[in-house]
Amino acid sequence: MIVLDTSTLIDFFRGVEKTREFMDKDVATTVISYYEILSGVKHRKARKEEQFFRRFFSEIEVLDFDRKAAEEASEIMGRLLSLCTPVNSTDVLIAGIAIVSGAEKIVSRDRDFISIGKVSELDVLVY
Repeated sequence: MIVLDTSTLIDFFRGVEKTREFMDKDVATTVISYYEILSGVKHRKARKEEQFFRRFFSEIEVLDFDRKAAEEASEIMGRLLSLCTPVNSTDVLIAGIAIVSGAEKIVSRDRDFISIGKVSELDVLVY
């Protein structure tokens, strides 16, 4: 399974060609990306985007954040902080979810995942 990060979902909505190649595979996203997308859509009252993403989220597996994911994410953040490499907390939560869910890889435009990949077992593809 490949986990799609929030930035990848946004790019897919915007028609970025590179993201289409991932959609043919066994993909999932996380409840954190679900939250990030819907909070932005609701803030802007963007009905077209909301309809698109509600349909999209009903057709893709949305991985939950639980205690195991929190434990994994805290390990990752601890390693990053030890290296004085702070990254966005939501990206670390997404990585924790991906790892405990058995993801093979995470796909993102967000370069924070490069740092996360260096301190975890997560294979990262930044496009």
